[in-house]
Amino acid sequence: MAASRRTEITYLQQIPNVGPSIAANMQLIGVSSPQDLLLRDPYEMYDALCEATGVRHDPCVIDVFISAVRFMAGEPGRPWWEFTPERKRRLEARSIER
Repeated sequence: MAASRRTEITYLQQIPNVGPSIAANMQLIGVSSPQDLLLRDPYEMYDALCEATGVRHDPCVIDVFISAVRFMAGEPGRPWWEFTPERKRRLEARSIER
């Protein structure tokens, strides 16, 4: 899908890697439309989800959030697991900084 057509996406589940469960999680944290993902931070989304539910979710949820945010920002759709190494590096760097 061309970046210019992303504005035509009206449902979260039209985004690659976003199924019913992830869409429900996104809505729980205030993401009700695909355009709401623009300028969102996937790591902050994950933290908000964990806080809202009182549960520490599988970190792979971050990978899905990264893929969705990047897709809506214009990058091609990619499998969520391609973001796992990036997420692991970033979380490791965050834990070192603390």
